[in-house]
Amino acid sequence: MATLKQIRQRIRTSKNIQQITRAMKLVAAARLTRAKNRVEEARPYSLKMRDFMSSVGGAGELPEHPLLDRREVKKTCLVLITADRGLAGSYNTNLLKTAQEYLDNSEEEMSLICVGKKGAQFFKKRGYNVIQEITVPSVGAGIEDAQKVTAAVTELFTSGEADSIRFCYSKFVSAITQQPQVIQLLPIEPPESEEAESGASKDYQFEPAPTELLGLLLPKYVLTVVLQSMLEATASEHGARMTAMTSATDNAGQMIDELTLTANRVRQAGITTEILEIVGGAEALNG
Repeated sequence: MATLKQIRQRIRTSKNIQQITRAMKLVAAARLTRAKNRVEEARPYSLKMRDFMSSVGGAGELPEHPLLDRREVKKTCLVLITADRGLAGSYNTNLLKTAQEYLDNSEEEMSLICVGKKGAQFFKKRGYNVIQEITVPSVGAGIEDAQKVTAAVTELFTSGEADSIRFCYSKFVSAITQQPQVIQLLPIEPPESEEAESGASKDYQFEPAPTELLGLLLPKYVLTVVLQSMLEATASEHGARMTAMTSATDNAGQMIDELTLTANRVRQAGITTEILEIVGGAEALNG
């Protein structure tokens, strides 16, 4: 059984851990609030862009554009968004598992762009083809980070180095719920509209010309999807970390209570032993 000194040392260690996890929880909670607000602010614009693409898709055959180029898929690039750090519960693990299942079940040649160190470290150790690593600030992704990722994937697709671009990220639902998913980014496929589903189509007159309009619209649409994905991933990471640190803080508190109770029992047992020794010694002297 541990000595009283050892138990007290463990209590001090547990208290130090509890202070660290509580501080990390507070930081994650503050960052989550900002990230959640950014996600909620960006979603209406993202939905409007999606609705607009649905409307354009209902106009019938679209003019040729590099981002709409559908060709036989021989090479696919998966963009994986993970965190740079751990201590976020199962956030990174779930993303890595989802990405690995997709990679292993794909028949075409696969490559990876890893946004976040955890994904790059995991797949490099296992021999996967990681062609690029991109880091984002710990406070979360911004428009500049989204532009960097958009430029990288657009160059890959338009140059023919990849026939398809997929995104793997975690969609933010709540602080305790994040949903890893894989979506197609390129080639752009306009979302199904109600007109397309019903077999009807609308006659659109484009101003400016369709080619010029798509030249402006499609890159913005890609950037919007990338930015929304990165914002969702940032909120998911902070939510998962806050939940994990809350659990760790509570567990540390329970351990401190249990160790304190054990320390009190050991101390009382030591006092009882000393009293018995004194009584025994006194009886021996009297005898």
